[in-house]
Amino acid sequence: MTVQRDVMEYDVVVVGAGPAGLASAIHLKQLAEQNGSEISVCILDKGSEVGSHIISGCVMNPRGLNELIPNWQELDFPVTTAVKHERLAFMGAQKSYTMPIPRDWRNDGNYIISLSQLCRKLAEYAESIGVEIYPGFAAKEAIIEDGTVKGIITGDMGLDRLGRPTANYQMGIEIRAKQTIFAEGCRGSVSKQIIAKFALDKDSQPQTYGLGIKEIWRISSKKHSLGSVLHTIGYPLNKSTYGGGFVYHLNDNLLSIGLVTALDYKNPYLNPYEEFQRFKQHPEIRYLLEDGERLEYGARTVVEGGLQALPKLSFAGGILVGDSAGFLNIPKIKGVHNAMKSGMLGAKAVMDAIRHEKTVANTYAELFKASWLYKDLKAVRNIRPAFQYGRIIGLIYTTFEKYILCGNAPWTLSIKHADHQRTQHKSKFIPLTYPPHDNKVSFDKASSVHLANLTHDDSQPVHLVLKDHYQAIKLNLMDYAAPETKFCPAGVYEIVKQHGEPTLQINSQNCVHCKACDIKDPGQNITWTVPEAGSGPQYSDM
Repeated sequence: MTVQRDVMEYDVVVVGAGPAGLASAIHLKQLAEQNGSEISVCILDKGSEVGSHIISGCVMNPRGLNELIPNWQELDFPVTTAVKHERLAFMGAQKSYTMPIPRDWRNDGNYIISLSQLCRKLAEYAESIGVEIYPGFAAKEAIIEDGTVKGIITGDMGLDRLGRPTANYQMGIEIRAKQTIFAEGCRGSVSKQIIAKFALDKDSQPQTYGLGIKEIWRISSKKHSLGSVLHTIGYPLNKSTYGGGFVYHLNDNLLSIGLVTALDYKNPYLNPYEEFQRFKQHPEIRYLLEDGERLEYGARTVVEGGLQALPKLSFAGGILVGDSAGFLNIPKIKGVHNAMKSGMLGAKAVMDAIRHEKTVANTYAELFKASWLYKDLKAVRNIRPAFQYGRIIGLIYTTFEKYILCGNAPWTLSIKHADHQRTQHKSKFIPLTYPPHDNKVSFDKASSVHLANLTHDDSQPVHLVLKDHYQAIKLNLMDYAAPETKFCPAGVYEIVKQHGEPTLQINSQNCVHCKACDIKDPGQNITWTVPEAGSGPQYSDM
């Protein structure tokens, strides 16, 4: 039976209202104005409003924004806290030691921002120049006809737990376009389908990811240092686990604090959430937080693979931009300006394809290779892979490449395994014991998830889909000590007893849309799909 859906048509549909998607849409309109032409552009976002699902550190290099909107400083953009002081510290359990920062990795001229607030302002600007933006529209799947993407289908609304229509049922609609730009961010659900469908990663090395967990605090004015930036390596992560912490001082006595844990760790007992709680107990960090107020909590995965893990960027009917592809510069800890630049490059290629009635925006790859974005990623392509061999080797190699080779190594190091393949059997490790939470600086997952301001209708279908329900026990529990109960930062996964037997319970209403489960599950048994549109976290300052 043919399903009759409502249809909307545009020249370009952009999936995702993050910095890459918004930059794409804005630049398309700018190019059309320069050419004296018209182009219809819409942006879809699964959050209830633009910015509600956006989370990042975030220290921003303004280069991308400068190129996109040169007069942004006249337009009241929320980019006001310039970096005034920064420090890179190696942390032991009780002390920290200042480390040198390469000159071109410093944050001179950069800003501490809330990325969710920046995206709201970019959306406002986009609408002012004619871009249509529809928050609360979740792209469920791509429309593919004759091997070409023709747009997307949004998810159905008003289904019950078993997927049956209720009295509030609304069928998803088709949004058709000449070109579709996927800007869903890290591990985007439809982007993942597209990469697999068109084998865009067949010539790429395995992608690798990190899980960032972040909180916003309001601290004592006596401890606050506006514009101060701290990045850390070492404690609490062990020598074989890549990652680090950050502490940024924003205006209004606000503090952005977090820990990024690379998901290629081996120990199935490791718990990134509890590592973050330990990070906050370090004397230097605890001093800042004591007597403060915790305001928001969130988590999101980040793409760490760099240049050699990038998939092919274009395909028949569309392109990938931002972290849907993976343009983050890990050593510099910078991604926003790269995402915006990729969006602008992609917009130029899409405009060219539409004007010449081509299905493939094949100039995108050429524009990328001729840009500063490519040079930026090429220069640091070996840094993250070096840490596959542990922190000490990684630091030695980083020093050698940065100061001796100056980013001009004649070789490219390989990413050898996907993150889920790196997890080892539980018999190789002793279970980790984490300290109890003091409810002053460290907290349990339930109280943290509350601060993500989640909105999930408990009656909607579970959006975390298991390919094999028995594998969660036969493989994950028996061989890997149920790692999903540890790597999930929101308490979604829980082993419970039913009729005396262990079973996996999925508390999907707790999900903060971080995508760690889709990435780290050892048997790739968990697939993250979009829940009902508007569901999920409601971030304001993240």
